[in-house]
Amino acid sequence: MAERDWLIVEAETVEEVMGAEALYDGPARREWAERFLASPGHHLLLARATDAEGPVGMASGVQMTHPDKGTEMMLYELCVAESHRRRGIGRGLVDALGQLARAHGCYGMWVPVDADNEAALATYRSAGGRTEELCQVPVWDFAPAEEPSGA
Repeated sequence: MAERDWLIVEAETVEEVMGAEALYDGPARREWAERFLASPGHHLLLARATDAEGPVGMASGVQMTHPDKGTEMMLYELCVAESHRRRGIGRGLVDALGQLARAHGCYGMWVPVDADNEAALATYRSAGGRTEELCQVPVWDFAPAEEPSGA
């Protein structure tokens, strides 16, 4: 595959979101895909390659606004299919999300990443990201809630 024999597009339909399921951590649900697309500030970028049927990479981002900080982009998730790694697609997705963030008036972008995920850290560094001091991430696991009717 020649360099840059791929392009990045923003998902606009539920079918596009569902079609990237192989790149997610688990199965996609149609109602969640619909909600994602309907939520302002939620973005899903897809990398498409000429030698593949479906998307070969994805990056999701969520714009967050705080009263004393303004709006920033959180790079929520990044994945490139094993068959298409080391071709610049991951960096291209990060760069494209950064451009999208700037276009939406975000003052910056950040991503939580496991400290031992060297591949991800290398990708983010190559796209101009810098690592700030290490932090701990407390998490809360809640039992799955029933979707409210009309949601």
